[in-house]
Amino acid sequence: MSLKGKKLGILVSAAPQLRSFDHAVFTAEAALEKGVTVYLYCIDDAVPGVDDPRLQRLRGSGLILYACAYGAQKRGMTLHDRAVFAGLTVVNDLIAGTDRFLSFN
Repeated sequence: MSLKGKKLGILVSAAPQLRSFDHAVFTAEAALEKGVTVYLYCIDDAVPGVDDPRLQRLRGSGLILYACAYGAQKRGMTLHDRAVFAGLTVVNDLIAGTDRFLSFN
């Protein structure tokens, strides 16, 4: 069964040093390798993870990376172009607009 053309939404709230964050990254990577369009949204403790080299490498492979703008502001992060900083409306759109939606906490 081909997964090409399918859409996967991933929400991750775990800090980058936790295994749940790793699992989110591995899941995104595996899906991209199968031709799935992957949307990954970092929220809460995962927001600093947008700078993780693995996520940045996956962006080059087609990963669409979002981060919570409020979470970044709360952590004193400067907004940059390594992710699209957005609000929770995007999470709602990902839940509604993807074939599967996973959460890693």
